[in-house]
Amino acid sequence: MLLRVRVTLPDRPGALGQVARTLGVAGADIVQVVVLERLGGRAVDDFTVVWPGASRVERLLAGLATIPGVQVDGVWRAIGAPVSGGHDAELLAQVAANPADGLATLVDAVPALLAADWAAAAVVPADWAARTAAPRPVPADEPSLRLPTGSEPTVTYASWRAPSPLHLPEVTPLRARPMIGADKTRYAVAPFGRAGLVLVIARSDDAELPAAAFHITEVDRIAQLVRAAAVILGDRLDRTDVPTVATAVIDPS
Repeated sequence: MLLRVRVTLPDRPGALGQVARTLGVAGADIVQVVVLERLGGRAVDDFTVVWPGASRVERLLAGLATIPGVQVDGVWRAIGAPVSGGHDAELLAQVAANPADGLATLVDAVPALLAADWAAAAVVPADWAARTAAPRPVPADEPSLRLPTGSEPTVTYASWRAPSPLHLPEVTPLRARPMIGADKTRYAVAPFGRAGLVLVIARSDDAELPAAAFHITEVDRIAQLVRAAAVILGDRLDRTDVPTVATAVIDPS
C-alpha cells in the first residue's frame, strides 16, 4: 500500500539520509520526498512510500523512534501515486476547459493532490457561527455571505469517498486554515470568496495510522487553487441552480 509519512527532523547534513535509510531497512520503498518547512534548525518532510501490506506499521515507527531528534507527525494512506505542485496548473486548465463541471473537477482532484481522504464544496450560512458556537466578530476583510438567516450548510458537491452523512467543521469566519474535528478528523478549509462557498478537505485516522494535520504550506496551496478556480468560474459559483447534494451535519468542535 502507499503511505505518506510526515517527519520533523533536525535540519542538518545527514539527517535526511538517516531517515531514508531507516525507512528502507524497515521495508519501505521511498517514491517521493517533499520538504514542507525548514525553520529554526528543524525541517518537516513528507515521505511517500510503498509499504508491504502484510507488515505492521509499528515496525516502521519503531525504527524512526531510534533516530535522535526525529519526530513522526503522522502516517496515513495515500490515494494513488504522489502528485506534485506542478499538477496544479493542469488541474486549473481542466477547470477552465469545462467550466460547467469546473467545481466538480476541482473537488474530485484535490484529495489526490494532498493525500487526503475526501473533499466537498459547501455553502455556509452567514449565521452559522452564532448558532454553533459563541458569537465571534467577523473581520471587515472577510467575504460577505448572502444566505438567509436560519439556513443550514449545504453540500453542493462531494468527492466519491466523502462519508454520508457528511460532517463539516464550523468554518465561520471564512478564511483558509487547518482545523481538527471532534472525531480527530483533520480538515483544511478555504473560501471561494463568493456566495459563502467553501472548499473542505479531510484526512481521517484509521485503527493503526494517525493522519497528520494539514501543514500551512498545504493550506496555502489549497487557498491558491481555490482563488484561481474562483477567478476562472466567476459568476457560475453564484448560481442558485447548482445541484445540492445534501444538508451537512455540523461538527460541534
